[in-house]
Amino acid sequence: MANSGLQLLGFVLAVLGWVALVAATILPQWRMSSYAGDNIITAVAMYQGLWMSCAWQSTGQIQCKAYDSILNLNSALQATRALMVVSIVLCIVGMGVATMGMKCTRCGGDNKVQKARIAMTGGIIFVVGGLAALIACSWYGNQIVRDFYDITVPINTKYEFGSAIFIGWAGSALVLLGGGLLSCSCPAKSGYNKQYPKSKATSRTPTNKEYV
Repeated sequence: MANSGLQLLGFVLAVLGWVALVAATILPQWRMSSYAGDNIITAVAMYQGLWMSCAWQSTGQIQCKAYDSILNLNSALQATRALMVVSIVLCIVGMGVATMGMKCTRCGGDNKVQKARIAMTGGIIFVVGGLAALIACSWYGNQIVRDFYDITVPINTKYEFGSAIFIGWAGSALVLLGGGLLSCSCPAKSGYNKQYPKSKATSRTPTNKEYV
């Protein structure tokens, strides 16, 4: 069975990854306006996120506007939204399940094998949540790359990776790593503790020669 230190390390990494995923989902810097090629550097920088688009001016003023219609958004953005929300919800469920199964807590009973199985289940939930976030960030990043190299897209409307997508990638990696460590809490097989029966001593009756 994995020791409590390994479980605690995995739980802390998963929680840190979950915080990063929440921050990445809220931040509007998923992609930013590109100045590559013949683009003229202007005093206004455009940012687009999952929920809003923002314009940052050189004076420090930021103006953001939420997307008016969900149906007007492209499929990549809608899928990224859904996957990130699912990932955050799964991580919350994973935190609750893993807390019950960790050795350093008193939840989930005193049965060590049962607690190890609960912790392993929480780790699996974390892994699924991390995979959902990783797919979401990679899907959105692939869309940015495709639009950047698409010759039909005007140069002044091309975008590059923003800071939020890197935070999402880092958060998904932490969740996957933490969930993997918690998944190592599989209980030991009962075959290793198998005890062999003791051999019985055989008694024999003395013969006539032994009395001589």
